Amino acid sequence: MKAVILYPYPAESDGLSIQGDMLYRGLLEQGHDVLPCNREGSTQKEFYFKNLKPDVAIGIGYWANAPHLIQHPLKFGVTPVPWFNADGWIANYHKDIENLPLVFTTSDWVKETYKRDGVDVKNFVPLHIGIDTGLFKPLPKDDKIKGIREMLGIKDELMILTAGGDVTSKGAQEMFRALAKVNEKFKNWKYICKSWPSDNASEWHMEEDKIIKELGIQDKVIFIDDVFSNDFMPYVLNACDIYAAPSRLEGFGMIQVEAMSCGKPVISINAMGPKETIVHGKTGFLANVADKVILNQEWVYPWMGFSEEKILKFDEPKVFAYRANIDELAEYTLKLLTDAELRNKMGEEARKHAVANFDYWVVSKKAADIIIEKFGLRE
Repeated sequence: MKAVILYPYPAESDGLSIQGDMLYRGLLEQGHDVLPCNREGSTQKEFYFKNLKPDVAIGIGYWANAPHLIQHPLKFGVTPVPWFNADGWIANYHKDIENLPLVFTTSDWVKETYKRDGVDVKNFVPLHIGIDTGLFKPLPKDDKIKGIREMLGIKDELMILTAGGDVTSKGAQEMFRALAKVNEKFKNWKYICKSWPSDNASEWHMEEDKIIKELGIQDKVIFIDDVFSNDFMPYVLNACDIYAAPSRLEGFGMIQVEAMSCGKPVISINAMGPKETIVHGKTGFLANVADKVILNQEWVYPWMGFSEEKILKFDEPKVFAYRANIDELAEYTLKLLTDAELRNKMGEEARKHAVANFDYWVVSKKAADIIIEKFGLRE
């Protein structure tokens, strides 16, 4: 199989870069003729399309990337195979997407979101994201891990971790309220909230800071706004005892899977991507949905493929986000904090589950097998 992999390349530490790079590495290691390429470039893509003459162009992104991932390859007679996530709703490019013979989505929930928003998903195939389980693995609790914990402000406390572009979108505000309940019965914990430096994270942090002060747990929560490389994250994940991210909107949840791969139990939400990746009661706990954010209209912009900025009213209200049940989050967190045997057992099962189902080699082989069969290609 000949393929060009279109993603944010050269690879950086963002999720889309890692998703594309893991697919590229896996296909290359399995002997396929593949080349990585920045999805937004034009000259390099055109050169590859004309000279490599790939069977497919596998593109990493979401519906708004259709001009780069779908329209541009088609100009050169190359079949696009997008691997889409979702960011709340699918506003445009419906015909471009549904006319393709094959579309991957990062979860079944993402597929259902495209269907909800009017896309014909008959040729959609859910394909979970692959991770490097050789990099994200349990590490000895040696001086390196101890050093990480000390740098993060952890002494002898049990460490709960949430990480993301911002932590509110990962469910940190729900965790604050759950941990305030936990603190009434168990006090030897610290909560690390690691975000990526951005205006969005800074804006949320003002609200987050206000909430923890109102709850009286400001001395138990540590905020870190910093850039961590993908190579450094396994140390951070190994330093924690519990990974918690009952996300408000999560099409897959890569770092939750990476945490499981590091042998950590994960607390999340019983919806969206996490419902498909975490085995409740075995590799972690899933709190049920307590509330939903529903909108009747939303802004659209030229970068979405519209002629002008305007408000688009929906025929039917759309769910744009979820909130996890705080009482259940508190219950599950307390169970894990007070039972070391349970933490260890769940961590072991989480590692097995991640290796068997989400290793990049497993995922890339699955992708290749589907493409080869779909288009009748040679391996």
